[in-house]
Amino acid sequence: MEQFANRDGIQIVFDLIQAIQENKQYLSDIDGAIGDGDHGINMNKGFTLCREELLANPGNLTHGLKTLSKILVMKIGGSMGPLYGTFFKSMAAACDGQDAIDMAVFGRMLSSGREGIQKISDAKLGDKTLMDVLLLAEAAYQAAAQTGEPFRVCLDKMVEAARHGRDATKEMVAKLGRSSRLGERSRGVVDAGAASCCLILETMAETIGHLLNGSLDPSQGL
Repeated sequence: MEQFANRDGIQIVFDLIQAIQENKQYLSDIDGAIGDGDHGINMNKGFTLCREELLANPGNLTHGLKTLSKILVMKIGGSMGPLYGTFFKSMAAACDGQDAIDMAVFGRMLSSGREGIQKISDAKLGDKTLMDVLLLAEAAYQAAAQTGEPFRVCLDKMVEAARHGRDATKEMVAKLGRSSRLGERSRGVVDAGAASCCLILETMAETIGHLLNGSLDPSQGL
């Protein structure tokens, strides 16, 4: 069975931190086109603080996701702190107590993350938000899993759908948030939340792939 240890999964969180750090300017630039321009800055602040906390208080994947959630909710402003904080908290709850993470467990993590956001946000497909990525990505993953595809193929389908959802937001008119006040002027740029959500799912899939292959040293991101 394809699976990886919860204790080794902490590398996923460290790789998420690195991905946000490396893309902070890109995320702020696209946010600046129709928003405040601080999405990358705020995300980088929260994820970097999480790295400091995890270096001081290490643990497994569940611990890492809980720590990230707590910091995003408490330390970064705007709507993204609560949204991503809830997402990661819900994912952590779905893998809490699991020594190994397999295709089914990760599927529950995705579903829990999506459900968590839906409890605090009315965003739906077509509203030009991160949900345009998450809803499609989760659906693609679950569809592949239900047809018996291997874990890695499910992850590939998730990423493919996430990228499609991200790119589709470019021609959408924002219906929620500050950018919705621009109306038609919000068309023509990718939504920053959709871009960061896609980046998060891409990074998760890549790191999980390495963990499944046994080609990743879990200490390399520390």
